[in-house]
Amino acid sequence: MKRLPDSELEIMQAIWSFEPPVYRTDIESILKEVHPMAPTTLFTLLTRLSEKGFIKIEKHGRSAAYIPLISKQDYLATQSKRFIDLLCGGSISTFANALCDSGISKEDLEELRTLLERREL
Repeated sequence: MKRLPDSELEIMQAIWSFEPPVYRTDIESILKEVHPMAPTTLFTLLTRLSEKGFIKIEKHGRSAAYIPLISKQDYLATQSKRFIDLLCGGSISTFANALCDSGISKEDLEELRTLLERREL
């Protein structure tokens, strides 16, 4: 699964935040806070997401409903693996060191340790 450009990812984030089916007004309500865009731009990006297989567009009279075909969890898992492979050479220890050097809080590191110890990841 390819990485989405930021603008398309913002739209997918908005879609994932609602229970399907999602309508243009739902998406616009989220995007107006993050990245307002013209209706024609939104329509173009939704069409691209459909062509890439990320969403299904169902016509409902004059309006359309958008249904995600890729879950947020699946996208996140794929992109996380890609990130580790490309930037860390597939090494989890390199990733862990980078994470520690990133300025992540001690509380977040402790939460990660707890999740790993409980095998909740």
